[in-house]
Amino acid sequence: MHDLSFDLAALAAFYEKGGDPADVALEALRRAQAQAKLNGWILVREEQDILAEAKALKSRDRAKLPLYGVPFAVKDNIDLAGLPTTAACPAYAYRPERSAHVVERLIAAGAVPLGKTNLDQFATGLVGTRSPHGAPRSVFNADYISGGSSSGSAVAVAGGIVSFSLGTDTAGSGRVPAAFNNIVGLKPSRGLFSASGVVPACRSLDCVSVFALTVADAAEIFDVAAVFDAADIYARTRMPETAVRPGAGFTFAVPRASDLKFFGDDEAARLFEEAVFRFEELGGRTRRTDFSLFEEAAALLYDGPYVAERYAAVGPFIEANRTAADPTVSGIVLAAKERSAVEVFEAGYRLEALKRRATALFADIEFLMVPT
Repeated sequence: MHDLSFDLAALAAFYEKGGDPADVALEALRRAQAQAKLNGWILVREEQDILAEAKALKSRDRAKLPLYGVPFAVKDNIDLAGLPTTAACPAYAYRPERSAHVVERLIAAGAVPLGKTNLDQFATGLVGTRSPHGAPRSVFNADYISGGSSSGSAVAVAGGIVSFSLGTDTAGSGRVPAAFNNIVGLKPSRGLFSASGVVPACRSLDCVSVFALTVADAAEIFDVAAVFDAADIYARTRMPETAVRPGAGFTFAVPRASDLKFFGDDEAARLFEEAVFRFEELGGRTRRTDFSLFEEAAALLYDGPYVAERYAAVGPFIEANRTAADPTVSGIVLAAKERSAVEVFEAGYRLEALKRRATALFADIEFLMVPT
């Protein structure tokens, strides 16, 4: 049991042979305890509650539950009934009466939530270090960070504790820690996963994201969770999949050499070029492209007017509870109060122009590859 992989295919095979969801739940709890020093968790549910849900699955039709007995974790800015939502700020804590819409969908499909994971406070950061619970560590080397803001969610999956986890991704908070921990990070288009029951960071941009062990697992979670929710004002209906382009080979883009930044890390630069070469060996055609439009778009969020949306989300709470907030997070959020409505509108116009350029780029390529 200790060696059982928690990817969905392995668990399905385990259950096909008569395996018990309660045994998987107990093993997940054991692994969580064994990796406690990685600071991945804020709250783990009571063992008796987890086992009760796992045992109840035995009386249900496994064929109708695509996530039968699958353990998962929830970033602590997403509501999970029975546990407080803190967004890594204990003074902000509240107890939701029900789970977030996306969590409810997953539980209804047979998945068993283990608890709430650590994060950069109020999902403000990409490094995973801005938490009063300590910085989650890389599963490969505790001397390294896990990335953020969905830091604990990545650690829980990469450490084999759960099959998948939920994070949020406003500008990289799901994909960055996935890359740092060598797992799959999926950011659906905004609105495909409901944000009902999610503490907002930048509400018009926030997306609930998935951490998984394989691309196939991420796709299966997506199929279960991508359900329209009328209670989410940004919700959208899932569209038909885009057909794969005919013909051999593929074209992918990478930033121009002048746009690549490795900050003196020669090994990172070498590994990135090796990755480019591997795609070329697989039949890929490389296109070096101007990356400045993406950097400009990012600046609108991190250093520009869009940061004002973070004040709209949690600014009044931080102003009333200065000592409760991480100083860096507080500085970012409160500085945004000075942004004007005119600046925000102008930034919106600029963002639309940048989107038009990005759309033209992606018309001719399958994907854009960048360093983490």
